[in-house]
Amino acid sequence: MSFIIYNAIFLFERVTIGSFQHIFPIVIAALFSVLFIKHAMRRLSETQKKTALHVIACFISLVVIVFHTHKMSLGNYNISTDLPLYLCSLLGLIIPVFTYYRKFWMYEVLVFLVIGGTLQAVLTPDIALGFPSFDYFRYWVVHLGLLMVIFYATFVLNMRPKLKSVFKSFLALQIYVVIMVVINMLLDANYFYLNQKPESATVLDYFGDWPWYIIVVQIVVIPLFLLIYLPFHLTRKRQKNKS
Repeated sequence: MSFIIYNAIFLFERVTIGSFQHIFPIVIAALFSVLFIKHAMRRLSETQKKTALHVIACFISLVVIVFHTHKMSLGNYNISTDLPLYLCSLLGLIIPVFTYYRKFWMYEVLVFLVIGGTLQAVLTPDIALGFPSFDYFRYWVVHLGLLMVIFYATFVLNMRPKLKSVFKSFLALQIYVVIMVVINMLLDANYFYLNQKPESATVLDYFGDWPWYIIVVQIVVIPLFLLIYLPFHLTRKRQKNKS
């Protein structure tokens, strides 16, 4: 009886930072990503490597599409809050474009947006309905899946950003922000949390109230992107010294 009561309480509760619902999917995704990337590097042909990446990306996009289609079918879909316009959801929709064409300029923009944006969402999840809700699975498939795509492209397809990639990605982010500002005004919405911080605890809580947290984020974005770029720079420098 106590087991049933525990599970009844556990189901669908908001995901809190450090909880089992938070940590478990991260551990599973990390293990799967490492094993899959190693397998791809050792066993797959070049064509198979590209196909595997595209299949993963298409699955992520499919989850986003099915989730929003399902939510629309329930009859309570709100275009002011539910459209897939938050950065990670939007990236989840368009990521198959990158994995199909595999253009370097796409990679050098995505590597910073995904690692910088998605990693924050992974560390401080904003999930109102936890396991086993569809939103719970959608959240982790999209965020952890995007990270897997970028790490796969980096280690298996040997893509590496350059210093100028930092500023290209920053410019792309500014274009996205401007578009979201316009959409938020038209729909009275809060996409990308430009009008209000998320309900769950995030790093934005340390940046002050609106509009100060937006200003602080703009200031720290390039240093954050440079920090993400640092391992690539050090690796490239080490390889150059060896040669």
